[in-house]
Amino acid sequence: MSSLPSSPTAAADQVQLQHPTARQALLSHALTGHSHSPGRSYLASESPEGRSFTPIDFDGLSFPSMGARERREDTEAQRAARIQKISGAVRTILECIGEDPDREGLLKTPERYAKALMFFSKGYEESVTHLMNKALFQEDHDEMVIVKNIDVFSLCEHHMVPFTGKIHIGYIPKNGKVVGLSKIARLAEMFSRRLQVQERLTKQVALAMQELLDPLGVAVVMEASHFCMVMRGVQKPGSQTITSSMFGCFRDQAKTREEFLSLIRRNGI
Repeated sequence: MSSLPSSPTAAADQVQLQHPTARQALLSHALTGHSHSPGRSYLASESPEGRSFTPIDFDGLSFPSMGARERREDTEAQRAARIQKISGAVRTILECIGEDPDREGLLKTPERYAKALMFFSKGYEESVTHLMNKALFQEDHDEMVIVKNIDVFSLCEHHMVPFTGKIHIGYIPKNGKVVGLSKIARLAEMFSRRLQVQERLTKQVALAMQELLDPLGVAVVMEASHFCMVMRGVQKPGSQTITSSMFGCFRDQAKTREEFLSLIRRNGI
């Protein structure tokens, strides 16, 4: 015979519904590009952070593609099968554009492209948790830290053609909590090696820094050239897109924000 809750309160404890908090909703939208529907509730034990079946690794601030977790856990045999599957699709593309995939110059192209695409999108196999392992330190420093001119290469998710540029990342530590400088560049690399839009990429880097360090503020500015505008569409070589995402004192204090913008514009010391 099944046991029944001893009181209405106990029953409520067993089935407790909760709506995503504003912070969860912001984090979800920044990392996924999607918003939770306004009326949706989750069981407390199945919150966005807690659901074991979710493709979103909130702990590691990972990208919530349905296949990201599966790809991350691929065996060597599964990875080889994945490359073979992509190769078959590329062969079909070659045929569809009017090429002969069996001619000498194209014989190895499907496999080469499959391996290249896996490299271009290797960020799906990484998470912030693993990336930042043992990279947080305590230092007697409370002034602005900036790593600028970080080269980034990504693929536009609308056309799967490249966009390339530079990203500038700054933060002001709180309570002396800092991160290894090379990890800042690797964070940008991780988020860029996925199908992206520049606006989301900028926000993801800023949010990850904010979540990891809980600093007084974070500022991220990215400038990039999009091949979907250069090689097709409006065909405007030289055009650049600039995006920014700022939190804390960089958003609230004009003087701090201007100092950051001035420093990333400066050439040399």
